[in-house]
Amino acid sequence: MKRGDVVLVRFPHPSGIRGKKRPAVVVQSDAYTPAVSTLVVAEITKNVALANEPACLFINVSTSEGKATGLVRDSVVSCLLLATIDAHTAHVLGSLSPALNQQLDDCLRAALGLP
Repeated sequence: MKRGDVVLVRFPHPSGIRGKKRPAVVVQSDAYTPAVSTLVVAEITKNVALANEPACLFINVSTSEGKATGLVRDSVVSCLLLATIDAHTAHVLGSLSPALNQQLDDCLRAALGLP
C-alpha cells in the first residue's frame, strides 16, 4: 500500500471500543511502509456536511478522480480523525489522484497546525 490509497479498514472508535469497517486514506509516508506493519490513515465519512472544513477533503464520486477512489458515494476525508491500523487488515479500494493528494496535504496541514 502507498500514500493516497483508499483502503477498507476496521477504523477504531475514539472511545477505544472496537470500531467499524469503513474506508480510509493512507496518509503516512511511503518511506515508512516497508519498515513497519502499521499504516496511519485518515477516516472517510459520508457526512458531506464537513466538506467545507479546512481539515476535510470532499470527494465527488461522479468525477473521474472520484471514481478512481473506489468509493460508491460522495464522501469526505477527515484529517481530524487519524488512526494507526494493522497494514495486513487493509484492503485497497482505489487511490487519490495527484491533485487530490495535494489537497489532502493541505487538509493535514490545517488539521495538525503545520505551516
